[in-house]
Amino acid sequence: MTSNASSPGSQFLSLHLLETLVAVLPVRDENGAPKSIVYGGTERHMITSQARRRAERVHARNRANAGIGALAGRSTGVRTREWALITARALVSEHGWETEEAVRTARAVIEATGLKFGDPAKKTVANLTKVLLFAPADAGTRIAAHIDQQAGTLRSWTEEYVAAQTAGAAAKGKKGGRKSTGPEGADADEAAAAETKLPSVPAETRAAVLTALAPRDAIDIALYGRFLAEIADSPNVDGAVQSSHAFTVHEAEQVDDFYAAADDAKLDRKKELRPKNALDFLDAADDAGAGMTGYQSLITGTFYRHSVLDRLQLRRNLEKAGMTEQEAEEASVAAEAEFVTAFVDAFPEAKKNSTASTGSLPALVLAFEGERPYNYAAAFQAPIDENPVDKDGEGPAGPAAVKRLLKHHAFVSRRRPDIKAGRVLTYDPQIDELLSTLKDTGAVIVTSAEELTA
Repeated sequence: MTSNASSPGSQFLSLHLLETLVAVLPVRDENGAPKSIVYGGTERHMITSQARRRAERVHARNRANAGIGALAGRSTGVRTREWALITARALVSEHGWETEEAVRTARAVIEATGLKFGDPAKKTVANLTKVLLFAPADAGTRIAAHIDQQAGTLRSWTEEYVAAQTAGAAAKGKKGGRKSTGPEGADADEAAAAETKLPSVPAETRAAVLTALAPRDAIDIALYGRFLAEIADSPNVDGAVQSSHAFTVHEAEQVDDFYAAADDAKLDRKKELRPKNALDFLDAADDAGAGMTGYQSLITGTFYRHSVLDRLQLRRNLEKAGMTEQEAEEASVAAEAEFVTAFVDAFPEAKKNSTASTGSLPALVLAFEGERPYNYAAAFQAPIDENPVDKDGEGPAGPAAVKRLLKHHAFVSRRRPDIKAGRVLTYDPQIDELLSTLKDTGAVIVTSAEELTA
């Protein structure tokens, strides 16, 4: 452990958030239905951590690329299966290669490095890796520069590689088309096919590809981590961010909304039609009704979500990627600030146009430091009863959840001396008034996301 790595104080920054969403569908299952879990004996709506993490990662990356926020101008990553195509585009646009040769060479070089590609016979996946690879955004440009620099060697190597690959595929197809007669009955062609080996990519080229795909100084890879099993000597990264699934603090409420979509051309034709005799009404009948009808599920509720930043792991990741201690410290401080901003502001974009879900703001954000992560999901194991207080309920879920969360935090804080620097932020005037009436919350009120982190 370096001295700089321990300088922020507590290792973990815990974030907790309450937000109320109305008639949205941020995530859905394979049947188009909202995702849910059973907790405390009741069904709750759920927004998966995967959806949240992507929204936060893309939010931070877009701001950095636009020169906005704490990470402005810093390197970020791209997660895609299209690295061969990205490399090929760079070969064409920056080095003047022909498209077909560029794609063939880029695919061969990356595949020979260790990544598996889709079936060459299927055009839609032939040049896509089988797994998503999270790598620095400029990885394709770097690989293309190396390929062009070594064009003389790699052009001839690619021809040999593709020829061997084609011969192997043909031999395999020939073998597959014959009836099995056991090892003794295998003919000479099949034996030769079994021994066919693809030529190894030049060691210098493999090293260049691995260097380009390595995490390097991509901040979001250091934050969220990556796992690449296909290439044993390509560095994996243990993420510094932990994210929980968000769930409603009360029992799930869902509506199946029936919709009817109009066909503009049909309606325009109907308006223009002027019946002149009885038969014209038959034509008008063809234009009756909606253009399309269906159902969509929508959910409403107050959600609790939680995330943790391991400051020490973040600094370790950046130092392993090649930064000095001082560089890692500066990058970590900036990454933490942007991570908190994304946690507060980012939202999954599913159905964003039809539900305006991305305009939501949290009712409450609680942030504090500690020597271990703290998840407060237990505060909502008993679902909130939204009946009026005079009917033995807790009232609306938003204020009730705030009271529960802060009461839980104050209780835990008195028993865990490592918890410190509690801060709360609200964008709801009613919650702001409520906070002024609460005592011993274990947190101070702040007015911006930037103040949530020390």
